[in-house]
Amino acid sequence: MTLSAKKQKAAPAPPLTPGTCATLACLWEATAAKPGNVYRGADFDDVTYADFLTSAAVVGPLLDNVAAHGVGASLLRAVQATRAAVATNTNLGMLLLLTPLAAVPWDVPLAEGICGVLKTLTDEDTQAVYEAIRVAQPGGLGETPKADVQSSSPPEVSLVEAMQLAADRDQVARQFTNNFQQVFWVADQIEQQLKQGQALDGAIVRTFLQVLGEFPDSLIARKCGSDFSREVSARAAVVLASGAPDDTAYRTACQEFDFWLRAEGHRRNPGTTADFIAAGLFVLLRDQRFDWPSDFYGRQQLESDFV
Repeated sequence: MTLSAKKQKAAPAPPLTPGTCATLACLWEATAAKPGNVYRGADFDDVTYADFLTSAAVVGPLLDNVAAHGVGASLLRAVQATRAAVATNTNLGMLLLLTPLAAVPWDVPLAEGICGVLKTLTDEDTQAVYEAIRVAQPGGLGETPKADVQSSSPPEVSLVEAMQLAADRDQVARQFTNNFQQVFWVADQIEQQLKQGQALDGAIVRTFLQVLGEFPDSLIARKCGSDFSREVSARAAVVLASGAPDDTAYRTACQEFDFWLRAEGHRRNPGTTADFIAAGLFVLLRDQRFDWPSDFYGRQQLESDFV
């Protein structure tokens, strides 16, 4: 039997937990060569690929018990563990998305269960999340006139109500107001790319460009302004339209876009878009929509050509 024939038989999924799904999602997100982000062989001056791998490993066990400890407390513990491990912010946006998803009962599909989780969030969750944001020290936050995260008096509102105040300017906050609509859309796009025969790395990069082209990145908007974030989205759409995944023109356009995004001390880093990729991967893993064994770089398909 050839390897390609063997691949037609889906392997059983390895034993997964919410924490394992989160760790795998973060590892895969960090490893894929997404333009403008840290990946294998492409560090930033102040944060490395190894930092992201370490972060993925330390937060996984903490996300196995979100249902018991609560969303806010679990997120704070995960951010504190990350800060202790790598002394920088590698995953705040990811954790804001992953932690509520990890709280959904294991036997309930995420799209059905996330609404119930969001309804249970309290002002205690808000206070814990605000503290987590202060510990993470994300870039470009600025100040807001109401419920500012740097305020010495945390707002006594539910986490969803707090997120509503930022939903118009922050993609992650918006998910708390629409039952994670964009996260599930991202999962669908990755799954579609995989079904079209893309290896996982290629599917992630292609989806990343699609998401960035559709939704201006919040992190870029905070650092560089809304007009510039829209320019980045326009450039991503051009790269996506440059050719099929295996075309030389497409690969060259990706490389050039990566180089441009890394200019000026990586201020153009589409970090929020990367957070959505991690969350989308979590959805596929957690809801058992991923075909095993994993084939990140297309190795199995390449080997099948020689069988």
